[in-house]
Amino acid sequence: MLTHFQYKPLYENKQLPGWKISFYYNKQKFNGIYHQNGKIEWTSTAPYREDEMMLMEQIHELMLFHVYDQ
Repeated sequence: MLTHFQYKPLYENKQLPGWKISFYYNKQKFNGIYHQNGKIEWTSTAPYREDEMMLMEQIHELMLFHVYDQ
């Protein structure tokens, strides 16, 4: 389970899509850029492949809830 999920707009103009994201998973911090199409570009070390799909699904759900469902 990921914890301490945070997101910030990537651009000063908050109307432009793109968000910086960060979270912890298994006591390791991860950073990335969440693009409008749901793609995640890791700016830190990427999670292990076996965890990456599960984390991407959780992040997508969080972004839908926090950004798109407001």
